[in-house]
Amino acid sequence: MSKQQMKAIGLLEYLPVDQPESLLDVLIDKPEPTGKDLLIRVKAISVNPVDVKVRAPKNKTENTPKILGWDVAGIVEQAGPEASLFKPGDEVYYAGSIARPGGNSEFHLVDERIVGFKPATLEFAHAAALPLTAITAWEGLFDRLGVSPHTEHNEGKTILIIGAAGGVGSIATQLAKHAGLTVIGTASRPESAEWATNMGADHIINHYEAFLPQLEALGLATVDYIFCLNSTDTHWMNMAETIAPQGKICSIVETDAPLNLTLLKNKSVTFVWELMFTRPLFQTPDLIEQHKLLNEVSRMIDKGSLRTTVAQILSPINAANLRKAHGLLEEGRMIGKIVVENFK
Repeated sequence: MSKQQMKAIGLLEYLPVDQPESLLDVLIDKPEPTGKDLLIRVKAISVNPVDVKVRAPKNKTENTPKILGWDVAGIVEQAGPEASLFKPGDEVYYAGSIARPGGNSEFHLVDERIVGFKPATLEFAHAAALPLTAITAWEGLFDRLGVSPHTEHNEGKTILIIGAAGGVGSIATQLAKHAGLTVIGTASRPESAEWATNMGADHIINHYEAFLPQLEALGLATVDYIFCLNSTDTHWMNMAETIAPQGKICSIVETDAPLNLTLLKNKSVTFVWELMFTRPLFQTPDLIEQHKLLNEVSRMIDKGSLRTTVAQILSPINAANLRKAHGLLEEGRMIGKIVVENFK
């Protein structure tokens, strides 16, 4: 008996996004859930820099379509025999695992331990903008930097968020502000500065200029935390100069060259990486923490203390619209998130 087919968007060659073959409309086998997996009917997806990095031109081809997409909102269609957190009909959202096929397909398999209940107050499109950036921001702030979620512990403390108007920056700014930190965001254009301010940033500085004079103009000699969401290499000297003694720096952006960690030694500064795929990639014992934090983000959204970061919605979900979304991301001027909704 032949397997049921489903629509998906995938690639066979790694090509520039302006070439029609860079992302293709394809038909692939509809999967079936086993173990702790859920089969999700995909309603909306969001595009992230990781999609662009994976798709970027390289001398490699695939024998079967490679499916991207690590931001999904949808409905549980079927639960695997070991799944216990969700049931068919539940509305969910999640980022998934880089080690498995992505969610740019009509149906998608995901481990229930990295899935959260969709915010009840959001449509699928607005929920799809959240998971990857929310997990990254949450883990970066609370797990890696060790920021306390309790406002009384953060009185007088400051955080510099480099790239505050992007997808992760938009959520990190809100979470940091909610935790009671004074937030200094970086932005280089009036529209990105306005966006970051609307997300809760107390001050804005320009990341194309030296940080220290701009911070000093705000009455700050140093900052307690730095969350780097853009070009770690470019900002390394500025970060080393402005981080407080015994402060902490977290980055999500890999480097093109080795970093001079000695610059942090005299201040006893902590430097830590954040990759939201680490838990699912290595199946860490605390994998279920992503389920918990996504549920907490849902509660914050429904309470009104956190808001989604959609900047643009495209429809339907097809190769043409995903190529358009990738192209917009590659321009490097994105504010907020791009979402694509509805298979047709």
